[in-house]
Amino acid sequence: MKPLKPKKCRVCKFEFIPKSSLQIACNMACAITYAQKKQAKKKDKAIKQQKRDFYANDKAFRAKAAQKAFNAFIRARDKGQPCISCQRHHNGQYHAGHFKTIGANPELRFEELNCHKQCAPCNNHLSGNIANYRPNLIEKIGLEKVEWLEGPHEANRYTAQDYKAIELHYKQKLKELESESTRVA
Repeated sequence: MKPLKPKKCRVCKFEFIPKSSLQIACNMACAITYAQKKQAKKKDKAIKQQKRDFYANDKAFRAKAAQKAFNAFIRARDKGQPCISCQRHHNGQYHAGHFKTIGANPELRFEELNCHKQCAPCNNHLSGNIANYRPNLIEKIGLEKVEWLEGPHEANRYTAQDYKAIELHYKQKLKELESESTRVA
């Protein structure tokens, strides 16, 4: 039988001559340390999987994730346009501002006509600056669509799976929008 080639210990990184081809540590202390680390990784992986399984069906978590994807799409869609309310371009933070609020009209939460790029001062400090939002929205999408937004709508009852589908839909739309903008540039 051929003598075995030197190996590097997976724990202390020192070179050693193994007694068998399957030996991965230079001594018993390193072997125990390696086994403990491997066991801890396995446990961490199991915990992460449990969290993923839990959040996969958690409605509140899915709603936040869907809203985040939707907002990212709106900001990318309206990139280069001014704030819908004040019509300013500035270097500050922009939000996806809803014309009809999510709290009062949850059925319009993911309606693209209801949401446009809005500067943080208008959205946060002026509560959406609706007085200026409406005329600019009429100019952007037309009076008929604004009146539709203001009209009554049927309430939606979203499940965690619905929110996941919405999240994936808007992530895909954002990806397409970004790839389209890189082709144009």
